[in-house]
Amino acid sequence: MVELLDRAGILEVSKPSQADVIIINTCGFIAPACAESLHALQKAARAKRKDQVLIAAGCLSQRDRQRLLQQVPGIDAILGTRRWMDILSVVHELETQPHQLVCHVPQNVPIGCDEHGVLRAVVQGGSAYLKIGDGCDRRCAFCTIPLIKGPAVSRPLVDILQDARQLESEGVQEIILISQDTTSYGRDLKLPDGLAHLLQELTRSVPQVPWIRCLYMFPGSITPALIRVMAESPQLLHYLDLPLQHAHPAVLQRMKRPADVEEVRHSIELLRSALPGLALRSTFIVGFPGEGEAEFQTLLDFVAEIQFDRLGIFPYYSEPGTAAFELEDDVPTEIKEERLNRLAELQEKVSLEKNQRWIGKTLQVLVEGVDRSIVVGRSYRDAPEIDGLVIAHGQAQVGHLVDVRVNGALVHDLSGEIIDTRI
Repeated sequence: MVELLDRAGILEVSKPSQADVIIINTCGFIAPACAESLHALQKAARAKRKDQVLIAAGCLSQRDRQRLLQQVPGIDAILGTRRWMDILSVVHELETQPHQLVCHVPQNVPIGCDEHGVLRAVVQGGSAYLKIGDGCDRRCAFCTIPLIKGPAVSRPLVDILQDARQLESEGVQEIILISQDTTSYGRDLKLPDGLAHLLQELTRSVPQVPWIRCLYMFPGSITPALIRVMAESPQLLHYLDLPLQHAHPAVLQRMKRPADVEEVRHSIELLRSALPGLALRSTFIVGFPGEGEAEFQTLLDFVAEIQFDRLGIFPYYSEPGTAAFELEDDVPTEIKEERLNRLAELQEKVSLEKNQRWIGKTLQVLVEGVDRSIVVGRSYRDAPEIDGLVIAHGQAQVGHLVDVRVNGALVHDLSGEIIDTRI
């Protein structure tokens, strides 16, 4: 949206008080994100001048526009996430029809791919998130994404490669591929093994990008071809984000998720065999309707057995419109929190032990911050914002890769000394 506005000569300012148009991009995935979005909108509505307009954009706008209009009276326009590329039309309509609510939220269309040639990437230091698709065809019982985004739509391969080449030309050192389910890439385009094909083409197109990371892979969709491509290219990081959500078959069935836990074990074994040093991340939900202590214990045992490098843990939120909303939310909040803490405590021990194994070894680190002789960055084991950091003594520049000899380990982070700089 920023790029489209900039092309049209609409200038970005640093403070909301200086703006003619204020855009709040909302999240509507789970209750805390909705509350945060509402708070930001209410704060902006209270502070805006009479000559300013406020646009509520993004996922919560798509999911629940009536709620926004009821709880934030100062909204002038609503733009759903499926048609973010229409931001100029919305701004123009606000200019030509002042004091009239503009509601641009199509409900029954998939997310648009008419992107007007904008770069579908966000650059942060030496890294960039590159969108390869949007929407989801899965029907997990707890998830609001299909309600918000609609069916899965893959970006054309030529567009992704063009964006990647632009990122390479800008000196980006890490490209992070994202969508709601990266393993579904190409299915709607009739591409067999779409993600494997994309990764193969990507490594050929951007040979100067040393790191390519892939997030959000669906269990059961990691094919032999995908494993082979990841194993063959040194650019493809041996990092796997595999959100499993639970480990008890009955809970997984209620979640409408793949419930063959033995197949998951087998897949992880194959991945670890093919990808040396694989960093494995997963996400789990505690307190799903009907989860008893025995089912939760199965999850604890599974996490202890598999030894994940990283783990995200969330309490279950009953979300309107999902299949699970029809189930009784029968696990009390205090039990959800207690189970979350028990699982987190177990994972902290695992994470610490895994980190301690790196002491005395060398890791390549992408530098994200420098303060005098202290350098902060990430290794291949760490996706931005969700995983750990490597803190090292030495000299380096932001956006560069350095070799760090590890000499200390905490639960989430490592420390060490820089021994080489790669310019």
